[in-house]
Order: sequence, then C-alpha cells, then structure tokens
Amino acid sequence: MSKLSGINAAVNRRRIIIAGVFLVMLLSGSGLLAQNPLGRFGNIGSGGGGGKDSLQHRKQDTITINFRYLDSSKLYRFDSSILDLGRKLPLRSTWINVGNIGNAARSLIFTPRMQSGWDPGLHAYDLYTFTVDETRFFHTTKPYTELGFFLASKAEQFIDVFHTRNIRPNWNYSFEYRLINAPGTFQNQNTNHNNYRLTSWYQSRNKRYQNFFILVASKLGSSENGGIQNPRDLDSVQYSNQTTVPVKLGQNLLQSTGNPFSSSITTGTKYSSATYLMRQQYDLGQKDSIVTDSSVIPLFYPRVRLEHTMAYSTYSYRFFDLYYPTSYTVDSAYYAQNLGLVNVHPTDSFWRQDNWRNFSNDFSIYQFPDSKNPQQFIKLGATLELLTGNFDTAQLATGVLYTAHKLNNQNVFAHGEYRNKTRNQKWDIEAAGRLYLNGLNAGDYNAYISLKRLISRQVGYFQAGFENANRTPGYVFNGVSSFNLDTASQHKGFSKENTTHLFASLEQPQHQLLLSASYYLMTNYSYFYKYYKEAQASVFNILQVNFRKQFTLYRHWKWRTNTTIQQVAGSSPVHVPLIVSANQVGYDGNFGLKNLVLSFGTEIRYVSSYKADGYSPAVGQFFSQDSTIRQKAPDVNLYLHLRIRSFTGFLRAENVNALAFSPHGFGFYHNNFVAPYYPSPGMIIRFGFFWGFIN
Repeated sequence: MSKLSGINAAVNRRRIIIAGVFLVMLLSGSGLLAQNPLGRFGNIGSGGGGGKDSLQHRKQDTITINFRYLDSSKLYRFDSSILDLGRKLPLRSTWINVGNIGNAARSLIFTPRMQSGWDPGLHAYDLYTFTVDETRFFHTTKPYTELGFFLASKAEQFIDVFHTRNIRPNWNYSFEYRLINAPGTFQNQNTNHNNYRLTSWYQSRNKRYQNFFILVASKLGSSENGGIQNPRDLDSVQYSNQTTVPVKLGQNLLQSTGNPFSSSITTGTKYSSATYLMRQQYDLGQKDSIVTDSSVIPLFYPRVRLEHTMAYSTYSYRFFDLYYPTSYTVDSAYYAQNLGLVNVHPTDSFWRQDNWRNFSNDFSIYQFPDSKNPQQFIKLGATLELLTGNFDTAQLATGVLYTAHKLNNQNVFAHGEYRNKTRNQKWDIEAAGRLYLNGLNAGDYNAYISLKRLISRQVGYFQAGFENANRTPGYVFNGVSSFNLDTASQHKGFSKENTTHLFASLEQPQHQLLLSASYYLMTNYSYFYKYYKEAQASVFNILQVNFRKQFTLYRHWKWRTNTTIQQVAGSSPVHVPLIVSANQVGYDGNFGLKNLVLSFGTEIRYVSSYKADGYSPAVGQFFSQDSTIRQKAPDVNLYLHLRIRSFTGFLRAENVNALAFSPHGFGFYHNNFVAPYYPSPGMIIRFGFFWGFIN
C-alpha cells in the first residue's frame, strides 16, 4: 500500500504542477503590458533544454517521429530546448525590427546575398515568410499535433497550429498555419501576417520511387509610419502615452480592430507569395531485405537516381498610401521632402507594386559511389525558368488597375553538387556550383566548397570553406521596377555584384563552444541611400569573428553568450556595429521534480554605437545613412521558461531597460532606437505555450 500511495502522491503532485501553470497563465493574461525582441543562441548548451525530446521518455503512448529536408537525406528529431524563444517566434537576438513584431526587419550581422540568378530585390520581410528550404518532411508512427499560442501587450497575438500523420507507413502529410497579429506601441505600425504550409512525402514500398510535394504561402500586412517625427517627443510630458507620439506617415491611425484575423491597413505594405513544388525521384540499384520472425523488410541501395522538380511561384509586392497626396498633408510632406514626389498620380492615393510569376523545370541525375552511404553522391542537372513580371500598377479613380510595364523572359542554368558524409562520421565534404547560361541573368554563377573534419573528441570539429558569387543586382535596381524611384540611375547599367567569402570554424560540443570567422570581399555592392537613391560601391571587405560558449557559473547557474565582432575595411556604404553580444544568464534545473525542466533569468543584448541603416517604406528598403545610433542601455529581458512533458510555457518581460523615473515620472519610455526615427517599444509582457499531442 505504501508503494501505491507513493505513486498516487507523485501523480497528484504532477497534476498540481500542471494546474498551477495554467493558473499562472490565466492570472498573467489579465495584466499584459507590452512587446519586443529576444534572442537566438544557436544549438549550444543543453542546460534547461534537456538533450532528448520528452516524447521519447513516455512509457505509454510512445511515438517515434523524425524529419528531413528536401535537399538532404539526413534524419533529424525535434529539438525540445526551452532556452530560445527565437526558435518559435520571429524574434532573434541578432535581428532588429522597426518597432513591432511583423514590421520590416534585418540582421545586425552583415550577411550579403550569395544566391545568383533572379532576385526581386525586396527582402525587408523575409524573416516572416515560410520557405521551401526550411520545409520539413516527417515520418511518424502516430499522428502528432502541436498547438502554439502567445499573448503580449496591446493585445498582440501569435497562433501556430502544426499537424502531421502517416496516411500509410510509406506516406506522410503535414500541415502548419501561423498567425501574427500585433497592433504595436506607436501609431500606424500594426501587423497581420498569415503563413501556410502543406507537405506530402510518399515512398513506394520497394523504395525505388519518392514523391515530395510542398505548398507554402505567406500573406504579410504591415502598416508603415515612417518613424516618429521628433525623437525628443519620447521624453515629453505631452506624449506620456506613446500611442499619441506624432509619426511621419499615417498620423492618428491606430488601426487595431481587436480581430486577430483582420487588419486595417491604409498606409503600409502588403507582400504575398506562394510556391507549389513537386519533386519525383526514381532510383536504380540493388535490392535487399531483412528477414524477421514475423515479416520481411525490403531494402534498396541506390546507385543512380533520376530526379524531376517542377515549381510554380507567385510574388506580389505592394506599398500604398490611401491618403496621398491631397487629403493628408503630413504624408504629402514626407514624400516631397524624402522622395521628391509631388502629386505624381492624379488620384488621392499612392501605389507601388511589382508582381512576379516564376515557373521552373529541373532535371537532375545522381550517382552514388557507395550504395550503402546515401549521404555520398554526385549530382548534375539543368533548370529552365520562365519569368513574368508586371510593374507600376496604379489605381484609377474608378478602381480599375492598369499595368504600365510587363516583362517576359527566361533563365537557363546548369548546376552540380558533391556531398560526402563519410561512414565513420569524421569527414563531411560539400561542394556545389551553378552557372546561368542564357536569359535574364546570363553570366551569373555561384560556387561553394566546405570541408569539415572531426579532429578528436577533445579538440572537436574543424570546418573551412570558400564561396564566390557573381550575381545580377536585385530587380529593384532596374529602372522598370515600380520601386525604382531614382530617375537619375534608371538608365544606368548596374554591373554584376561579386562576393568572395572565406570562412572557418572550430566546434567543441563537449565544452559547448563554437568559434568561427568570416571574411567578405565585396565588389560592385548595390545599395540604397537618401531614402530612394541607388549606387554601387567599388571594393571593400569585412571581417567577422563569432564566439559562442556556455559557462557554468555555479551548479545550475549558466551563462550563455553569442558575441560577434565585425569590422569594415575600405571606403564602404555598409555600416555595422563593431560588437553584437547576446547573453543569457540564469538558472537551468528542475528543483528535484522529475518531469519539470525549468529555466529563468535575464537576457542582455549589447549593440555598440554605429550608423544604423534607415528604413524607407515606399521602396521597401533599408538604406545607408550617416547618423549614429547609440543604445541608452543594453536591451534587457527577464524570462521564465519551463517544460512539463510535451508542454512548454514561456513568461517574459522584455525591454525592461526602458524603465525611467524622469522627466515625467515612473514608466517605460527610455526607448532604444534601432534606426533613425524608429524606436523600439517600451516594456512588453509576453506569455504563451507550445503543447504537443499524440492523437
């Protein structure tokens, strides 16, 4: 009886813990205050996160679930770490947005585009889109569902629904939906993003044939306020309520409907994209099988693989201001002073829009030198792209759309790849290349090679590599694009950009250490300045050194740091902070409770003073400028993260560094600036959860 009572007591204790978590969430939800960025600390450190997913430890309702990516045969398992909310929400320690989750965002670490070929050139909202490259294909023994829900200040909401199941042992599908709806702290910066993803992975019983299908779609909506009119207003008693601070675009537009599935945008950006992709593979090789007491398991070792990939993508990029130019004097003044636009269109609205369609067909062939090692192969292929673009769409008084320019073109390129992850796991070799032979981007190319070697368990893994890309600048630098407002440069022929990248790293998992370095040599780098003007820089280079490490301060108290030092040499329009350091100091443990994983503490991000890029909504670009941005104090967040079995909860107070006692009393109005005229919000309370279910 004593043993039975002990078991009952343990069960009751777990129930009390779970009930307590829900009670804390309900009580916290009634007192939400604020919002903003957190951190991404990489895969270093297991403190607080545990090493294996809790699903693996269930004695009942066990599940085996793994996944792979489209261009890799390696299988992965879920990462159940609770340390980094940036893995779940688009809030990362090395990125900034211009005031609200869902607004335009960029990385603080210089990362040039290295992909050759067609590029629309509008990337300020890339952080919020679902992409083909990040899409996962699952295999699971039981249906699995994960629900995510977050609330934050100003009624900000985040919803994530994920489901996957195997229709048959050799056929899986998955679905994911994500919503971001955030009114924001300042006027006219509300966002409403919807993302969808549907996948199917089928493999024939004889293992010869595979079929992959992907549908990813994103509908992004973001109001644009152009920044606040006067930074001194943040300390003014007149604007103690920051929602009343005057802004440059959409003045007096708060635009919060209270409906998470609706967002009113009258001055802002709407981007949408969708990709439908199907890949088929057929293998030639050697059949084999494993005979057990109850069944025969077929095996197949490929020697040659034939692959066909067909994809159709659509992209729509739009900026609009329904108050320009006659009915709203503040907006008209902004366009006249910053963009040189005065009554360009005869209507009372201003539109910029590019629409693209891309249909591609690819055929590739693989050869496997070692049939029992699918991670060693040689791949050769060719792709045909058919491109259609529609530009400079404006709205007449009748509501009819007219198209001023249209483009029909194509690209033909060849590509090759070699990969070898040796069976002894000591060498990992990867080489890839692409050359555009004909079409819109003829002459573009990129080449990549990387060698990774396990030196020893004590030393760790060493990697070194080289990358070079020769690419046509994004299409916004072409005078045909609706977002090209620089009439002086529209008839210039911009040269191809050439970027050389050298990199090396040393990773020591036992000591949770990663040390890496990168060197970039930039030629003909294309950039924006003075809101809309365009230019190319001749030659300059950038050196970066990154240090990631987890330290044990005392028993369960940890310090994790992700610090990057970067320096520009030569005359350059690129301005980067010398130091970007994201740190997490806190407790990781469980206080003796078996099913509890707990982490709490503080996150501190320091960004050294630098000439931060401005943001120009009308052209959808961050642009080079010469005003220095300094942090009043490092960004500071307080966090409490926990996991109980498959339930993960987050409770956070972000931007507590905005605390102030003067000039108008206690409050959170000492905002840091991420760009000229773009302050980060005051303190934000954010809480939510991710909960996995075996169906």
